[in-house]
Amino acid sequence: MKPVVLILFFILTLGAARAQDSCGLRITLLTCAPGNELYSIFGHTAIRVQESATGADEVYNYGTFEFGDDFYNRFVRGKLPYFLSVDPFREFLYQYQYESRSVWEQELLLGCARKAELLRALRINALPENRQYRYDFLFDNCTTRSGTMLLRFAAEPKRLTQVITVRTGQAPSFRNHIHEYLDRGGQPWSKLGIDLLLGARLDRAATNGEAMFLPEKLMKGFTGATAAGQLIVSAPKPILELPAPVSGGTLSPLLVFSVLLAVIALLSFVPAKGARTFIAGFDFFLFFSSGLIGILLLFMWFGTDHALCANNWNLAWALPTHALAAFFLRRERRWMHWYLLGTLVLLSALLIGWVFVPQQLNIGFLPVVLLLLLRAWLIILKPHYHGPQDSEPAER
Repeated sequence: MKPVVLILFFILTLGAARAQDSCGLRITLLTCAPGNELYSIFGHTAIRVQESATGADEVYNYGTFEFGDDFYNRFVRGKLPYFLSVDPFREFLYQYQYESRSVWEQELLLGCARKAELLRALRINALPENRQYRYDFLFDNCTTRSGTMLLRFAAEPKRLTQVITVRTGQAPSFRNHIHEYLDRGGQPWSKLGIDLLLGARLDRAATNGEAMFLPEKLMKGFTGATAAGQLIVSAPKPILELPAPVSGGTLSPLLVFSVLLAVIALLSFVPAKGARTFIAGFDFFLFFSSGLIGILLLFMWFGTDHALCANNWNLAWALPTHALAAFFLRRERRWMHWYLLGTLVLLSALLIGWVFVPQQLNIGFLPVVLLLLLRAWLIILKPHYHGPQDSEPAER
């Protein structure tokens, strides 16, 4: 009887498998490798839907936005809407082939009913009245939306694989995850800009689930994840394998600003008239530009919807008041003396506590802070600006 039971079991299992495949609906998670440009440096995620009955092969892409006349204004203010678009798979894949970016695919291992429900939800989400959403880089982007849609119809997952590398007993912060991709893609100046604009909220440790705002982290997290004892998706399979684009070498901000610091430090003690004139002009540029940066940081904090720009410790060196103080650097004013003295104290405290502030400051700004400190000190001493004969009377 045992062989008969085994044969019967095999027939029933085969029949069930055919019944599951009979819906002719295949849904997969697409993970695209990072590219060379900043907008593509973190990779991309989308959902592919294939229907055998109609021959349709489409990609549901949550990473679409329109480049209109007011694009930059809305982007800077954090009001640029993203939307779900539906594109032919051939066109989607061609773009990544053109950019030499690999693509991996993981098939959704659900029954026909759940896959049909997911497709219905995607189509409803793609309607003109539903497709737009307010983009958030960490918590609501093309990757988090795709992952949420798949999990929504996979019941409660029992396990998600570990995607975070533990460093010194602590989970990496959001900034650490972003740095990983910027370093890999050879983007030191983009890294400097991101570290300048994004404040202390980016330094919170990211949980496993939160780390999946990045496409490759989502792919690793879904690999091996189960629901009701069953795998949610298959193992990743490459559908487009290409060599990663090679990024051109570039000088690091730390090197560039360090050389600038050395040159200015040397010229600061050259008594020649030409050197004094150059240094005077440089002082205005240094304080005025750092003041403008501070004003920009305040605007990004209070004038936009970018929550990650709040609590920015770069304001400890990029004081907005420097933009005004730059016009009085060469004038004898008692208040200016105390202002520069306060700047010295603040910058010295920042240098001492550089690694202790609740925000990871980019090391590339260290020479800039030293430049401000050096020039503020020498302006107070006034060794090369002018002698007593052409000084303005000090205010009492």
